[in-house]
Amino acid sequence: MSPIYLDNAATTPITPEVRAALAPFLDTEFGNPSSRYPLGVRAAEAIDRSRALVARASGAEPRDVYFTAGGTEANSMAVLGAARARRGKVEAARVVFGPTEHPCVRNSALALAREGFDVVQAPLDRAGALDLAGLEELLDERCVLVAQMLVNNEFGSLYPVREVSRMTRKRAPHAHVHVDAVQGLGKVDVSIDELGADTLAFSGHKLHAPKGVGALVTRGTVALEPVIYGGGQEHGVRSGTENVAGIVAFGAAASAADDHLEASQSRVRNVRAALVQELDSLDGAAPVVAGPSVDFVCAVELPGPPAEVWQHHLEARGVYTSVGSACQSNTGEVSGALRALGFDERRARQVMRFSFSRYTTEDDVERAARTLHELAPELRAATR
Repeated sequence: MSPIYLDNAATTPITPEVRAALAPFLDTEFGNPSSRYPLGVRAAEAIDRSRALVARASGAEPRDVYFTAGGTEANSMAVLGAARARRGKVEAARVVFGPTEHPCVRNSALALAREGFDVVQAPLDRAGALDLAGLEELLDERCVLVAQMLVNNEFGSLYPVREVSRMTRKRAPHAHVHVDAVQGLGKVDVSIDELGADTLAFSGHKLHAPKGVGALVTRGTVALEPVIYGGGQEHGVRSGTENVAGIVAFGAAASAADDHLEASQSRVRNVRAALVQELDSLDGAAPVVAGPSVDFVCAVELPGPPAEVWQHHLEARGVYTSVGSACQSNTGEVSGALRALGFDERRARQVMRFSFSRYTTEDDVERAARTLHELAPELRAATR
């Protein structure tokens, strides 16, 4: 029986349409896009086509799409580049980042603290959602950057980015609003104008493109100090010879994600509902909800041993899941969202993440749930 893959928030398989799009650029179309002979010109034209596809998926202009080596680089470019470009425009410049940001955003913000910026983290409320009132108190004329993710990778929490943007424009008029939308593209509307953001970060391998390609999308001309210097590719915002095959694949994947958005949402809504229904009869299992969320991620607190034990037993039976980011791998600390929900370290380690794509079927999750039910007596006995 084929494996059941339920860890799509970690990465996704390359689809046949994406593989077909990139294949020529691994073979005959190998030109450097900076070269002026036909082989290079065709590579440059392929990049431009992909730029237009990513722009369409994000409601941007093609000239405002900058390709990167992935989501981490795109986020770092925005956080470091926007804050540094505004250095000196206000005294004691402040940077505010969201309470459950990916390490690339959090650590970039902490790097700015070492450069002298006043860096603060926005709070969560008791329901594990973004505390808008608490955020509002952090915003003032000194603020030069607000970084808030759109969709959380632990629970699929959908954060109120539009409200964050409006609040920032009103209270911190000098601030750049950056949104980590890596988990959003293909799951929700990521129109940069609708979100009110100045920049969006994307990653190809979260939506069926290869690893090693992403994009930073801007809303018109924004001030960004480059993080990488070189030959001036990507309009000088991100120098370096472009990953043509990866960019072509990303364009194809972004286009497919945009075209199939509503159908994907409908399909995955049914998939998640099927999983929750199947687990309802597993004594001690309960979905973890931290505010409004997308259906593509379902975190579940499991009974008995830590979720990592369940995970290893599942993978031995061909079911691939994740323990998510419930406990920070380097520190062992409980994530901020789980802490806000009242989870201590022991309960945090009981949380397993199931994540879906538009290719996940109800049969997949029903088979996974049956495997969990089969494992339950064995694992209960082992932990007595």
